[in-house]
Parts: sequence; structure tokens; C-alpha cells
Amino acid sequence: MLNNLNQTLYFIAGPTCIGKSSLAIRLAKKINGVIINADSMQVYSNLNILTARPSKKDLIEIKHELYGYVDAAVRYNVSNWCNDVLKIIKNNENNNFPSIIVGGSGMYIDSLLNGLIPIPPIPEKYKNDSLSLLNEIGTKKFTEIINKFDSESLSKISLQDSSRMRRVWEVYQSTGKKYSYWINKKNKIFLKNFSNKIFLFIPPRDEIYKKINSRFDTMINEGAIEEVEKLISLNLDVSLPIMKAHGVPEITNYLCGKIDLEECIKKSQQVTRNYAKRQLTWWRSSRLSINKVFDQFPNEIDEKLIKI
Repeated sequence: MLNNLNQTLYFIAGPTCIGKSSLAIRLAKKINGVIINADSMQVYSNLNILTARPSKKDLIEIKHELYGYVDAAVRYNVSNWCNDVLKIIKNNENNNFPSIIVGGSGMYIDSLLNGLIPIPPIPEKYKNDSLSLLNEIGTKKFTEIINKFDSESLSKISLQDSSRMRRVWEVYQSTGKKYSYWINKKNKIFLKNFSNKIFLFIPPRDEIYKKINSRFDTMINEGAIEEVEKLISLNLDVSLPIMKAHGVPEITNYLCGKIDLEECIKKSQQVTRNYAKRQLTWWRSSRLSINKVFDQFPNEIDEKLIKI
């Protein structure tokens, strides 16, 4: 845990494909800051194009941390990230460099600021079992099963949110204790006595979708298919996080001859749009204290509007 930080932590947040990194670079130049990644997929070294990591030019201009440093075979998670980011923040604090944390993974940012529920890691077996059971018996019966052992958690979950329902089932099956039990335990705290400012960007959803579609076309032209081919050649477990990155399953199916390129592109664009929609929902319902919300894209504002 880090205590009594002198430097304010700056966060540039919002959904995927809106241009957060370009604003972060402008701000970093202005305040001599260090950019820190808060995107769950940009940590992986094996995916550069599909995760839209910063360009070589950007990396030369401004110091970037926690980009492309984790091997594909690693099951990296929010706890790993929180521990890693603390080291960077501490180093920046010691060297008087402001930390500019950039990304759309709201859970990462929330966990860093508010702490992490101390739930033990859930073995992959339970994650696979929950998905199989849900597909086999349907949402209604799956809900009835959960209600028998953890009605408290279920009452706080939308019945349309199958991911969170599966999480409740997995935690109980794996740990023998209800999800609500873990929720009520004291969080693992990473930061204490610090100040932060969150600048949130929520541009019009239709415009975000257009950028997502265009960006994926560009990714294909820049070598995303070849990138996934190299990933597949590693013969990794398909349940690993990197194998679920947007575009990887779809391009894999294309390379296996299950779908044509046009369908591959359309499906990849769709899953990314769905992700952006979930991110927008998450941020709009977040209880994090936001310093300023912008309804424009980051490249449409002057960095002077980011009050530091």
C-alpha cells in the first residue's frame, strides 16, 4: 500500500476507441508526466495492433508504463495490475513525475482507488462449468439455483447480467462461501491519503461506433490477421484472457475457415461495439468521484480544460 502521496493522480477514462491516449500525450508534455496503462488487454506483449497500443513514435516522445509487458500465457488480472501500478506510481512520486493513468477498464481504476474485494482466484474449471450450466438450463433455472444459496447477491444483480450471475455461482462453488460474504469483508486497500482527479469522456455512442468500425478495418489492413496467426501458433489455452481479446476469436474462426473475412470483420466490430456499450453503462453508473465529464472526443478539447 502507498500512503501520503504528494502527487495528484490523474485519470483519463472512457470507452474504447475515443482517443484517450492522444490527450494523455498532450497532457504529459504539458506537465512532464508519465502515462500509465489501465487497459486490461494492452498489457499483453503479443497483441499490438488489435489492442491499439501506442505507436513507436508515441513511446519515444513520452514515457509509457505497463504497455505490452505481459506474456500471452499469463492469466493477468486486476489484482496483478493494482500491484504493478503501485510500483510505477511510487517511482513517479520519488522522481516528481505526475502519473497520468489512461484506459477504459473501469474496474481497474475503481479497484486501485477503492480497494479490491479479497476473493481468492477462481480456477478456470468453475468458469467453464458456469457457462456450460447456464447454456444448458437457461437463465431462469440458473437464477433459481443461485437464489437458494445467495439471495442477497442475486437481489443486487440485473437478471439480464449473466456475467455477474455466473460470478456469484463460481465464487460459491469454488470457495464454499457466498459472494455476499466476500463483498462484506474489508477490501484490500492499495492507496491511502492521496488525491486524484478523474476526467471522463462520454462522446455520442453512434459516433463511437463509427470509429470502432473504421478502426477495425484499419487494423485488418495493418496486419491484425497475421498478428493472430502468430498468437495461434503458440497453442495457448483458449480460456486465457488474451485469447478472448476483441477480434481474436473472430479472426481465429476466419483462419480456420469457419467464416469468411467479411463476416469476421462484422462480428469483430459488433463485439467491440457491445463492449463500448457496456463501458458506457459502467461509467454512467459508477460511484467514483468524477472531476469533469466531457461529451466530446478527447481530441476535440483543449488540454487546458483539464484542470490540474
